[in-house]
Amino acid sequence: MKKATTRNAWAWIPSLYFAEGLPYVFVMTVSVIMYKRLDISNTDIALYTSWLYLPWVIKPIWSPIVDNLRTKRFWIISMQILVGGALAGVAFTLPMSNFLQYSLAFLWLMAFSSATHDIAADGFYMLGLSKHDQAFFVGIRNTFYRFAMLAGQGPLVILAGHMETIANNTSWAWSITFFIFAALFAAFSLYHLFILPYPKTDQKRGDKSMQEIMADFGETFVSFFKKEGIWTGLTFILVFRLGEAQLAKLASPFLLDDASAGGLGLTTSNIGFVYGTAGIIALTLGGILGGIAVSKHGIKKWLWPMVIAMNLPNLVYVFLAFVQTQQLGIITASVVIEQFGYGFGFTAYMLYMIYLSDGEHKTAHYALCTGFMALGMMLPGMISGWIQDMIGYQYFFIWVMLCTIPGFVIVNFLKIDPNFGTKEK
Repeated sequence: MKKATTRNAWAWIPSLYFAEGLPYVFVMTVSVIMYKRLDISNTDIALYTSWLYLPWVIKPIWSPIVDNLRTKRFWIISMQILVGGALAGVAFTLPMSNFLQYSLAFLWLMAFSSATHDIAADGFYMLGLSKHDQAFFVGIRNTFYRFAMLAGQGPLVILAGHMETIANNTSWAWSITFFIFAALFAAFSLYHLFILPYPKTDQKRGDKSMQEIMADFGETFVSFFKKEGIWTGLTFILVFRLGEAQLAKLASPFLLDDASAGGLGLTTSNIGFVYGTAGIIALTLGGILGGIAVSKHGIKKWLWPMVIAMNLPNLVYVFLAFVQTQQLGIITASVVIEQFGYGFGFTAYMLYMIYLSDGEHKTAHYALCTGFMALGMMLPGMISGWIQDMIGYQYFFIWVMLCTIPGFVIVNFLKIDPNFGTKEK
């Protein structure tokens, strides 16, 4: 039977990028909510789940292996099988007495598989589509990645909340939820096994030895650090989200904790709606408007407004921590404001990384930028839970606001082409 070298992109682009987004949400967001519901301390939650960023930090190091060994198609299907296995592993271990260690091991496997899947899927996208279709479907792929974020933080968490009520056992409720999504990833891998095309260019490269490949990577790596303004740029990438990195780890625990612990006492299902549904919609809208603004006037003009939008709305958590309102409407509105500002401001952050990567080896250099971006989230996140446990939610969110100051300072030293990001560029 002849293998199809091309297929209708609508048959595989949406499902591929939906499958790409879900594991990241499981690892980075859902795991925090799950461990909080399973009575793990904020210190441990922040420390251990921040370590899960590591595969995305070091992803550029093994990208040459994925690029040169086997096919992108092989890596995609294999990693989806591994993600499904990791989800099942988490589900099996949650009812155990020592679930934390085992579930974290499976979450790390999921993170590694997801980061590898990212490399393969993005490479396959370029191999499986013509230049015209690549341009046409870039918005489609981003939309379905966003849908995955929405599904993971919204319906998934709401489902877990309903299962908690039905099962009257938190660990079993989350175990059943993860089994359901393990089955979904088994279906993804089976579907893509038959639906993904076999592009003629998707093959392992035999023209270079692994030693030559790694030598080329070393040259690309060194050239990255020789870029003009690279150290100022990397400082910006590392500190711009210093406050956000800590807020992201403690937002859900704060919303879930009882009032006696300084939290707002929301249910798991409430979190699924407030943070995972309304919040993600606001985040998406902010990102869309940010992209429109930059495309018209360039990143330089919008840089300061976006820095303010990224950081100033974090004040809503200071407000919520001191008022401790129980009104779901006020809580939802506050989260929507913060997430909209985050989406709008994050546009500048992403475009600056593209700007910094521009030139020869821009694909590899952008991958290195994203690695530093993940490091900037990982390191502050690791200590955020300990800080919160020491000083409480009210002063923690004030601390978060203080951590935004380095971002406001370093932005003054960035040198950016005023036209970068506009249609003319």
